[in-house]
Amino acid sequence: MTLLRRIALILLALAIAYPLWLAFRIWQQSRVDEVRGADAIVVLGAAQYDGRPSAVFQARLDHAEYLFSEELAPRIFVTGGKLEGDRITESEAGHDYLVSQGVPASVILTEDEGATTLESLSNVYDMAPDFGIDSVLLVSDPMHSERIKTIATDLGFDEAYASWTSYLQLDRSRETKLEELLHEVAALAAYEVLGR
Repeated sequence: MTLLRRIALILLALAIAYPLWLAFRIWQQSRVDEVRGADAIVVLGAAQYDGRPSAVFQARLDHAEYLFSEELAPRIFVTGGKLEGDRITESEAGHDYLVSQGVPASVILTEDEGATTLESLSNVYDMAPDFGIDSVLLVSDPMHSERIKTIATDLGFDEAYASWTSYLQLDRSRETKLEELLHEVAALAAYEVLGR
């Protein structure tokens, strides 16, 4: 076997093994709900329709409200900017929804510039020292948990935990879960390899 062929086989093996390793990490984290105390609950944004959270976003907000009611953190950060044509940001929609559910407005912080997970968490990290936040309890979907924990840890939070919304509440099909897994493999690879 020539050296060139050996190198090609090694590269092929790595090209197969790395995505499989990412998929394993994502799947493992999606099965662990880390309900722990932290300085703040951070809700990752999702679609909103003229101020009304989408079903996915509402599920995240409801879970954050539950965690807050259990006194796991004294503050809730809601993240997310707005798409072209939107009147309000995802974080504003999240803020208003949480207030309508009885969460005091004084404990809700908003990050309203982020267009991606990385941008939102970077902005939260930049704002965190002003509020004495060193640890975060991240709220999103199960398959998103590995990426948000990885990013939060890389940014420098002392502790980052992920507590996800239930697939039962989200009512996702197996096909949708598979699509989410494949999306997260690509997104985590883009973050780890390209830094975005």
